[in-house]
Amino acid sequence: MKVKSNLFIGLSVIASVAAPGAYAWGAAGHEIVATIAQMHLYPNVLPVLCSILHQPSQLDAASPGEPAQSCSLSYVATWADKFRYRMRWSGPLHYVGGKGDHPPQQCLFPGPNGWNGRDGINVLGGIRNTTGLLEEWVKAGGPESDPVAEEALKFLIHFVGDLHMPLHLTDRDRGGNSDKVRWDGRITNLHSTWDSLIVAKAIRTTPHNYTKPIPDHEIEKHLRGAIYDPLIRKIVIDGIGGKWQDEVNPWLECPAQEDLEPFSVWQQTKQVIIGKAWMSSDTDDEAVCPYHWAAPIHQMNCEWIWPKEMDEPPYGGSLLSRLGLFGGRPSHPYLELDTPEYGGKIAREWVVEKLFAMAGIRLAAILNHLFAVEEH
Repeated sequence: MKVKSNLFIGLSVIASVAAPGAYAWGAAGHEIVATIAQMHLYPNVLPVLCSILHQPSQLDAASPGEPAQSCSLSYVATWADKFRYRMRWSGPLHYVGGKGDHPPQQCLFPGPNGWNGRDGINVLGGIRNTTGLLEEWVKAGGPESDPVAEEALKFLIHFVGDLHMPLHLTDRDRGGNSDKVRWDGRITNLHSTWDSLIVAKAIRTTPHNYTKPIPDHEIEKHLRGAIYDPLIRKIVIDGIGGKWQDEVNPWLECPAQEDLEPFSVWQQTKQVIIGKAWMSSDTDDEAVCPYHWAAPIHQMNCEWIWPKEMDEPPYGGSLLSRLGLFGGRPSHPYLELDTPEYGGKIAREWVVEKLFAMAGIRLAAILNHLFAVEEH
């Protein structure tokens, strides 16, 4: 069964579009985002979500330190990836790339020529349209056993995670899948480095003081005894509740439609001549604004995530220079990224932890916006 909305029309045409080979954040990353989001839901929202997902909600039955809850958004956080090859039409909805975007030399999000691919078929459109489907479900009175709402919710949980993976915001070299690098001596590619290896190191190096359950039942009851639980404690306690406490509200800000920059006369003329150009109002409103949230994350690709060395000899440049022909011995062909300058920066500045926190907080805000029930 395929989700039915204006986003998913023409599926037979879209099915042939190739998607990046690696999944954003891997299983652990998506589950971390979903768990952080669940911790920040309004009390009356989680039971609604559990009902849509056909999961029994018994969170309060778990005592502190016992990961025994029966409902968890983390259970469905990777659903969109697990069945991706069965739903090949959904591939382009996991990422977005501006035409001509080539970090770090050229940073376009999307630039004057719009996005690659079919109009609206990207992660920004995916978030906008799944949100719309769930809004329709709420307006219809929340009918039980609605497969469209169930799949829309699963996609939304996943897409918000994808939005916060920087390499899912550029089409250069298939989001870095085609760029070989080394991480701790292991040959991999830039996308996989961010997708899994950096996350694995963050999990592995989480300080020991986060490994034991804490007295805060409102945190512990959402954990499942997973290997990444210590990292979640670190993010929630000392990130969201500590060093980023003053940033959390700004993370949720969306520009009002009247504040969006209007098209110039030239841009309006260009729309008529070459077709529809990009406007952030295509996806953003005052409550859900994936373009506004994604733009500064994409900028990170241009500033440092895509190392300049990868486009210079001996790692980039001409084939002759990389082979060492006509210029001495060839150097090692793959750039090592697990260094104090690159991997060390990620660890010191809590880069991955902050991206997970932003994704979790924003996902919770969307779900609270959609499903909060006024209590009388």
